[in-house]
Amino acid sequence: MVDTLLYSVLIIAIAVLLFSVRVIFKKGGAFKSQHIHDNAYLREQGIHCVIDQDKEARNKGKAY
Repeated sequence: MVDTLLYSVLIIAIAVLLFSVRVIFKKGGAFKSQHIHDNAYLREQGIHCVIDQDKEARNKGKAY
């Protein structure tokens, strides 16, 4: 039981360390944004955040 817990904590610690390599070792390093609106390729393809797509769809449906 204790062995399993220690192995789990060790695996999680290694994963966190590997995910944060850029932040730790690069001067002024930061995590990359995971938001759709920050991805240039998706913007070129016309793919937006679901909230923005919903706003566009609602505005297209309004008749003035």
